[in-house]
Parts: sequence; structure tokens; C-alpha cells
Amino acid sequence: MSRPWIERYAHAVPWDTRFEPFPVGELLVRAASAHGDRTALNFLGRRYSYAALLKQAQTAARGFQLLGLGKGSRIGLFLPNTPHYPIAYYGALLTGATVVNFSPLYSAPEVIAQAQDSGTDVLVCLDLQRLWEPARQSLAAGAVQRLIVGNLAEALPAAKSFAFRLFKSKERVQVPIHPRITRWSELLDNDARPAPAAVDPARDIALIQYTGGTTGVPKGAALTHANLSLNAQQLGSVDPDQKRTASVLGALPFFHIFANTCLLNHTLMRGGTIIMLPKFEAAEALAAIRKHRLTDLAGVPAMYQAMLDHPEVAKTSFASVQQAFSGGAAMSVALKQRFEQATGARVLEGYGLTESSGVVAVNPYRGASKAGSVGQVLPGTTITLVDIEDPFRDVPPGGRGEIVVSGPQVMQGYWRKDEQAVEPLPDGRFRTGDIGQLDEDGYLFIVDRCKDMINVGGFKVFPSQLEAVLMKHPAVKEVLVIAVPDDRVGERPKPFVVLHDHAEATSKELQSYLNATVGKHEHVHELEIRPELPKTVIGKPDRKALAAEEKAKRELAAPPPSSQLEAAG
Repeated sequence: MSRPWIERYAHAVPWDTRFEPFPVGELLVRAASAHGDRTALNFLGRRYSYAALLKQAQTAARGFQLLGLGKGSRIGLFLPNTPHYPIAYYGALLTGATVVNFSPLYSAPEVIAQAQDSGTDVLVCLDLQRLWEPARQSLAAGAVQRLIVGNLAEALPAAKSFAFRLFKSKERVQVPIHPRITRWSELLDNDARPAPAAVDPARDIALIQYTGGTTGVPKGAALTHANLSLNAQQLGSVDPDQKRTASVLGALPFFHIFANTCLLNHTLMRGGTIIMLPKFEAAEALAAIRKHRLTDLAGVPAMYQAMLDHPEVAKTSFASVQQAFSGGAAMSVALKQRFEQATGARVLEGYGLTESSGVVAVNPYRGASKAGSVGQVLPGTTITLVDIEDPFRDVPPGGRGEIVVSGPQVMQGYWRKDEQAVEPLPDGRFRTGDIGQLDEDGYLFIVDRCKDMINVGGFKVFPSQLEAVLMKHPAVKEVLVIAVPDDRVGERPKPFVVLHDHAEATSKELQSYLNATVGKHEHVHELEIRPELPKTVIGKPDRKALAAEEKAKRELAAPPPSSQLEAAG
């Protein structure tokens, strides 16, 4: 097996560096011991020192234990980016319980389905209408046994808390008194002395994180304490300045694995400060950079694009920003160059999956940072490229193949609800479903996803390659290419394009621009310009949602079957 990164490893530590696995709750204990007075979280002006955050987490842990929760329990977090999340997250892990993350955008049926699949015992939420109603329905359906309900005002500074209660009353609900509903204040009403929990980092599951996986069916990736604590250490080790104190933009949603590892665990392990925002807004992010002189940014490409497009960017100094981490989706070369030129910050693209605890590879902090590449693997991580049709055959050096990952951050397997156990991975290797290519220096380039490949009359077409061509057009801001049915060749690619503000281009012009550059089998016969593309909760262009929209539109436009025409006649 070829490992081209070994001889030319550009990260700050050797590739074979070893790390100590430990319980994730211990991460906060160690950080508080080393940096007790330092600010861990800053939420809209309310600061939590490391000592205070640990005390709150210990109080939550004791509260969970008094409710009968601990090792073997599954505690669901249905929360936006508020201090409730890290307090409940580390509190649950200190008891030895398993955390189950729920997207705060989930509908009631989605919450119920995931709670039942994971065996979630209790659900932590806020008294905001959009969270309360799905949570209430999950309790009524018996999907969870208890709700723990907080409110946003209790996490805010006094003045902002008063304003929230006064002006945001319509967004809040009156939580009823119920034997199976516990207030957040009641959970924290104890001596903050949780009973010690015996955690085996290598075996005990810290987090069940749901993902679409390679089949599109939601699955719960079972991540152990070792998976998460080791991935945080792997990521921290590649920073050549181990003594620096980072101040990080915390706008990515904590429930997502990208933020869970790169923002929460990684930053707190290093003694940094997270400037928390309830959600990403370009104006608020730019204001945070100015006010707090942030050193690190973390986001998806759409977030960087939004900041560059906002008028406030002209008033924002990025002098303090040392690097900007980008993940979740491929960043175009043009956007990377534009952001680096405008800010002077170094953009570090990375690659990872839910099943790998968040991070597999990243571009080095110093040295070569290759445009279009997600960098070299983290220490202890191995990538193999296998034939797309025959996964038992490696591709030759320089060839394209499905990415197979192994390393200490790779999950135990997927959660199986019937056995309440984990379905293990064969030989510890994970087939990602992504297609990649390694260059002679061991830098990884993501070509596409296996399931996104378009079969045009037997020829394989990679949507990402067509997207890369269109992104070079000066009028194009965003683009997604999906497959649409074709009577002659089975399916063809169709691009959906968003233009830059005030830019002008027609569908025919962009279609000609693309077709002049690509092979005949890659030619597009349709191209649609739209005001926006559907996005996932972290701001990543949502190919699945776009395909569903297009399918529904085509079905609506299709003529009815002949039997219906005869009946109508």
C-alpha cells in the first residue's frame, strides 16, 4: 500500500505520533485545572471561565444522576448554540452516559424517529416554540421518558436577559408542570458533586451522531470516548505553535460533528476561548472578529462567501486572524484566493466525516497549502484508495478511487437499535463513499462521491469537476450539478447556478462556457439560474434537497399516464 505522505509529511509532528485516549469529560477537567481563570466561553457578553464551566458541567452531571441517569443511559441534546449545550454535553459525559445529538431544525417526526432509533432516555431542550413542540410530541409519543427544559434568558447577561424576556415573549412557551418535565434550574439545584463514573475510553460510547452515511439512510455513528479525545489531540498536534491561545468564532452548530470536534473539544482542550453565536449571521461574525480580535475561524465555504459579500467586511480588520478552517464542502479555488487576499489569513481546508469523529486530513499550518486539496492525513491516520467497482483492489499511485480510512478516530460502527449494540466495521476500516486522488506529496484531493457520479450512457461524469469549471466564470457565485433523467443515455448532468450580486449571465452563455471546456459526454443540455440553492443546517449546499426539488418539479410537469388520459376523455 502506497503512503506518499510518510516521506514528505508537512505537519508539525511525525506521522507516527501516539496519543493517550481518555474520557471526553476528563478533557474539561484537565483544561479547568490548567486554565481555571481563563475564559472558556463568551456567549453574547456573558463569560464562563474554565473553572465555572466545569462547575456547571459537574452540577449538570449530578442532576442527571439524581434523575437515575448514568452509564448505559442516552441523553439527547436538542439545542442551538447556547451555554446549555456544552454544560449538558460534558455533564452527561462525566456520568458515563452517551450523548445523542439532535438538529434544532428537526421536525417532530424526525425527533421521534431518532429518539426511538437511538433509545434516547431524556431530551434536553429550550422553552422556544420551535424546539418545545417537537420535544413535547416526543414525550407524548413515549419516544423519550423525560424532558429537561431550559430557557435562553438564563444564559444571557442580566440586561440582555431582561430584554429577551420583554421582547421575545412570543417565541417562548409556558412549560407546564408535569411529573416527567424537569426545569434546567431544577437540574442544576444540587451540590455539584457527581459520583465518579468508570469509563473505558476504548469501549464506551460517548456520542451517537446521526449521519446520512453512504446509503442516504440516517444511521447513528457510535463514537467512543477514545475516538473523540484522540481526534481532538490529533487536530491539536498539527498546530506548530503549541503555546498560543486561540480565540475562535463559534458559529457552527455544536450538534454537528465538525463543530463538536473542531470547535468544542479541540478549542477547550487547548485552553482557547469560544466566542459563541446562536447561529451564523455574516454581520455578527464580522462584528465578533472586530470586537474580540479572533485568531481562528471555522466554517463552511458559504460562511466565508457571506462574510466577503457583506458591506461590513470593508470595516473589518482581519489582522488578528491567523488561520481559517474550512470544511463540510469543497471550497472553490477562487473563493480561497479571494478570502486570503482580502483578509491576509491562511485558509486551511480539511476533510472528515461523522464516522471519523470529524477530521481525517487538513492542510498544514505552514508550508505548502495546495489549492483544491484537503491536505495530508492527521497523525496515525491512513488512507487507501480502492477501485470503485472492486473494493478489494487498490488503485495505482496517482489514480482515483474510493477513499477508505483507518485510524484511532474511526468509529466502532453503526448503532443497531434492536440489539442496542454496535455493528462493528470489518477490520476497522471505513469505506467513505467519497472518491479521491493522492498526489506525489500525499495531499488528498476529493473528486466526488460515489453516489453522486452521473452515468451518461456508460461514461462516468463527476459533478464536482463540472462545478469547478463553472466556478471559474466571474459571474458564478455558487453551483451544484445533479443528475436528471434522459431518454437516450439514461441520465445527464444539470447545473444549478447562483450569480454574484449585480452580475449578469444567461443560461445559454454559461452552458456554452462549460461545454467548450469539458468532454462531449460531460456536455450539459440544461442549466438553470436560481436566486439561491438549498442549504443544510451548517450552510453546505444540499445536493439531496435540490435533487428532490427537481424530481418533484419534473413529475408535476410530466403528462399523465395514458390510462388517466383515457379516463379523462
